[in-house]
Amino acid sequence: MYHACVASGGVDHSHPRMILVRIRAALPSLPPAERRIAEAILADPVTVAEWPVTKLAAHCATSTTSVVRFCRRLGYSRHQDLRLDLTRESARETFQQRGLPSVTGDISQEDSLADVVAKIARNEALAIADTAEVLDTTALAAAVSAVAAARRVDIFGVGAGAVVGLDLQQKLSRIRRTALVWPDSHSAWTSAAVLDRECVAVGISHTGTTADTIRFLRLAAAAGATTVAISNHADSEIAAVADIVLTTAARETRLRPGALGSRIAQLMVVDCLFTGVAQASYGQSIEALRQTYAAVRGNPLHD
Repeated sequence: MYHACVASGGVDHSHPRMILVRIRAALPSLPPAERRIAEAILADPVTVAEWPVTKLAAHCATSTTSVVRFCRRLGYSRHQDLRLDLTRESARETFQQRGLPSVTGDISQEDSLADVVAKIARNEALAIADTAEVLDTTALAAAVSAVAAARRVDIFGVGAGAVVGLDLQQKLSRIRRTALVWPDSHSAWTSAAVLDRECVAVGISHTGTTADTIRFLRLAAAAGATTVAISNHADSEIAAVADIVLTTAARETRLRPGALGSRIAQLMVVDCLFTGVAQASYGQSIEALRQTYAAVRGNPLHD
């Protein structure tokens, strides 16, 4: 199985490996005490990186044991190692955010529309940048090869995932790839059940816990198809059932859970997947794109 980020069981301390991104991804699955620790780190990583374990525990109204357990969950044997990587990663994010709108924080009721625009622009730019960092080209290459060789590609997602799935289907169809996107669960499941080893099934779920999408991939896998998951959580249930996992690094706000931040990151992954498939048959793809562009423009197909 190809995963698009480092597993939480081991950390290379020569490189922080996007520790803040990994903490954001782990947040939904953490127990309450560890979630408070994660939220404190994400709120002010620079300050928290200076705190000893006792101060962090007191700030989060929990025990030092919980802090140690949280560190081990991320793959650190010592709290000091986490603090060091937080310092490194905070410096990287500060450099990354140069030139972006200076307004920070979650969207609040008091924000002006200008603040809303700035915050959304900032979060989505960072979601794309973070996704580019965590997207493993080995996993991406495996997905490209599978789709390029597939007789048919079936795609399914719910909500925002469905929008992203439609985008992938339209892109693949424009380069003569047989791609189907299913509008409801029952259609997706019956389609998945009759796939075979020459087919690919793509499931899109930001949380990685969408039951309907997980079942779609399970049925496709049982039928022999290669399965690809696009998710924000590499250790989620959907990742466990997929052959290939492409991980995003979306940043959400309270007003936009699983909607815009996840979608923009997923669309970037879809663009990378499509471009790789198009490159695999470059001449044919360029000609097909020219023909489909001419059809939409109403121009003659031949000069």
